Amino acid sequence: MSLTAGTKLGPYEILAPLGAGGMGEVYRARDTRLGREVAIKVLPAALAKDPDRLRRFEQEARAAGQLNHPNILTVYEFGVHEGAPFIVSELLEGGTLRERLAGGAIPPRKAIELAIQIAHGLAAAHDKGIFHRDLKPENLFVTTEGRLKILDFGLAKLIQPEAPSAAMTTLATAPAVTEPGKVMGTAAYMSPEQVRAKPADARSDVFSFGAVLYEMLSGQRAFQRETAAETMAAIVKEDQPDLATLAKNLSPALDRMINHCLEKSPDQRFQSAKDLAFALGALSGSESTAALPAASRPRSRRWLMPSLAVTAVSSVLLAVFLLLRPHAAEERMQFAIPVQAEVVNLALSADGKMLAFVARDDASGENMVYAQRLGSANATVLAGTEGASYPFWSPDDA
Repeated sequence: MSLTAGTKLGPYEILAPLGAGGMGEVYRARDTRLGREVAIKVLPAALAKDPDRLRRFEQEARAAGQLNHPNILTVYEFGVHEGAPFIVSELLEGGTLRERLAGGAIPPRKAIELAIQIAHGLAAAHDKGIFHRDLKPENLFVTTEGRLKILDFGLAKLIQPEAPSAAMTTLATAPAVTEPGKVMGTAAYMSPEQVRAKPADARSDVFSFGAVLYEMLSGQRAFQRETAAETMAAIVKEDQPDLATLAKNLSPALDRMINHCLEKSPDQRFQSAKDLAFALGALSGSESTAALPAASRPRSRRWLMPSLAVTAVSSVLLAVFLLLRPHAAEERMQFAIPVQAEVVNLALSADGKMLAFVARDDASGENMVYAQRLGSANATVLAGTEGASYPFWSPDDA
């Protein structure tokens, strides 16, 4: 059902069409009550007769309506017009990430800036049990102010937290897992488990996120074949082309992070978008330090910072290469870590005087953050950091 200018949907007056997709048509409209312009997404009446499609559209409205986050499209209202459901949302000015990628790869610093916003938006959705399951450049919108918004939770899996009592909620929810045998998503960005029509969760969005970030940095898709079937087969069976050979000035740490997102097994990826956002935030302050010589870039697909087993009789010297500022000359620093456990995920302070790292604490048996002044023979374990993964320093090195 195409709507013409002047058509009224309750208090909303259609102004002009904005676009159309598989899940509906989008219009610019005016809210006559508040005097503001909004976007209205309408599911055509003919398609609304399909119970599965209607369920998914209504699920989008319920899912998105529960989210209030600056990196997720704000939904104002859900209604029905002449048998056709519609969603009213904020009106965005700008363009999709797909349109942005039409000009080629995005510089690493800008790509990380956008990726952090995607990760924060996903983390907010995942905290409410909502998984997107169709993350792709078409569903990511960059406003004229540079704000990234995640769009279209039409394929989202909404899991309402279990209520301690029947009084908590009567909201109808979608099944807790992907329905067996149904492949949902867009081929080039689907996770291996989605391709196999297995249960999808937050880690499926992490895989799709990795595929999007790969494309942002390289200008080409991580998995792209002539047909959708061949693309899905590649996602399940093949590794993506080495990103370090395609992207300019790529940080080895960022390369490892993307490879970690694109692991075939969900258990081997980042386990949450929150962890992913934290790791990206740590990188964002030091991305200008990442342009290592190509020969020094590791090709391992595991997300491992130089990971060392330090014995009781000796400390292992770690070599960390960094640039003091964009385009500055490289410096090599050597230091010893005085612990007798596996050391992972190091972070050097901006002034180059302090080191933070994660290692297992014998007393608690948990991974903890340690702080060490370079040149010192001692490291201090920081209380309250049990289970930490990715240490980083604030701009003032606190």
